[in-house]
Amino acid sequence: MGPTASGKTRVALELARRFDAEIVSVDSAQVYRGMDIGTAKPDARTRGAVPHHLIDLIDPNESYSAARFADEAWQAIREIAARGRLPLLAGGTMLYFKALREGLSALPAADPDTRLVIDAMAADLGWPALHATLAKLDPDTAARLEPNDAQRIQRALEVCWLTGRPMSEVIAVGRAAPPPHPFIAISLEPSDRTVLHDRIAVRFEEMLELGLIGELRRLKETYALDPQMPSMRCVGYRQTWDYLGGAYGLSTLREKGIAATRQLAKRQLTWLRAMPDVERFDCLADDLAERVTAFVTAKVSPPS
Repeated sequence: MGPTASGKTRVALELARRFDAEIVSVDSAQVYRGMDIGTAKPDARTRGAVPHHLIDLIDPNESYSAARFADEAWQAIREIAARGRLPLLAGGTMLYFKALREGLSALPAADPDTRLVIDAMAADLGWPALHATLAKLDPDTAARLEPNDAQRIQRALEVCWLTGRPMSEVIAVGRAAPPPHPFIAISLEPSDRTVLHDRIAVRFEEMLELGLIGELRRLKETYALDPQMPSMRCVGYRQTWDYLGGAYGLSTLREKGIAATRQLAKRQLTWLRAMPDVERFDCLADDLAERVTAFVTAKVSPPS
């Protein structure tokens, strides 16, 4: 686990080679076909060298859920283990990791009428105002969300109004028992966030050079997309969508894309700090892969 630009891919590939593992992607954006550059999806050569799972599952105009991820991830884990290989989960979608480790709670289904009311309020008052409302009803959930995170604010308010309880409380009380399976949980975290921020800036610039703008243009030509779809709310794509719509120029796209990615990293680190039983490594260490490999070796190798 780790924030964006923490070096998860490099470490995961090293572990996969060392332990004869197959990688299960824990990334809510890499499930979309055609969204390759902006999700830093492993290329065909990498996936040919090390088997990857839960990548390119759906089209960008479709939706995916944590519940579906948990089902498909456990299926992949069982199949990998049956082949005598090690399942290696790698990614930055912390909700998906949480679903695997702790199970999913029984939240109410989406209610179209409630969502219409919330959307109407947002159109009138703005999402930051609804975020302030959520902070009064469910301060724990609101603290994890950005004031303009429309999708998650909508869901948290919906759960509050449907159940009469904060979503954080419903999750804590109603969580299903997690599947009995041992995890070695590793988090790659920066000792200096400034360096991570620099990495993020370089990475977003590389995405632009690789053709992120053209990739989104082709996706819009191929699929019936709109900016409120989960795929188009992914960091990088949301900002590029506005750029293609003429909202701002290339320099502003760079600024907004980098800023949004840094905010994503901040949220990921907030999730990670709250996770128990995690071995944490400095993702800026020169010998990061060697340190993680030594730690995992001690965990999976029988004592002599």
